[in-house]
Amino acid sequence: MNINIREERPEDFHSVFDLIEKAFRDEKYSDHKEHFLVERLRKSEAFVPGLSLVCEVENKIVGYILLTKIKIKTSEDEITSLALAPVAVIPEFQGKGIGGRLIEAAHLKASDLGYQSIILLGHEKYYPKFGYHLACEFGISLPFDVPKENCMAIELQSDALKNIRGEVVYPKEFFE
Repeated sequence: MNINIREERPEDFHSVFDLIEKAFRDEKYSDHKEHFLVERLRKSEAFVPGLSLVCEVENKIVGYILLTKIKIKTSEDEITSLALAPVAVIPEFQGKGIGGRLIEAAHLKASDLGYQSIILLGHEKYYPKFGYHLACEFGISLPFDVPKENCMAIELQSDALKNIRGEVVYPKEFFE
């Protein structure tokens, strides 16, 4: 299978909207509105065009990942980080490693752009294989009540989250 991962372009927006809707349609722990979240985030100050990636197989978009800027509010400061939301693969291509390839590509791209960490809310058995650890191990909490095993973080730079204790501040677009 020939896989191409590249930055999303405006002409991809419709295909990505449909892809995300299909990918989350049967997901039990979803509000089934992730495709609308992506539309809002693209228009926000948190959006980083280089961190909105698509995966193509035979010139068809089959996967998508988005990393957007967030803050970790500590007692003394606000630290810039990224949120991974969402990573999506159309059902017929799930289980073929495309999500993992998107995550790895997004990590590399974010690191190249100087970002040092990523926070996510996701499946506790999936993300650790990409280096994610419980966010609480870093002293990081989310601003809503969710199981701690689903709140994860990764350091893209060594010790990026060392001694960072605080709460994630998401852009308002996450709550609209």
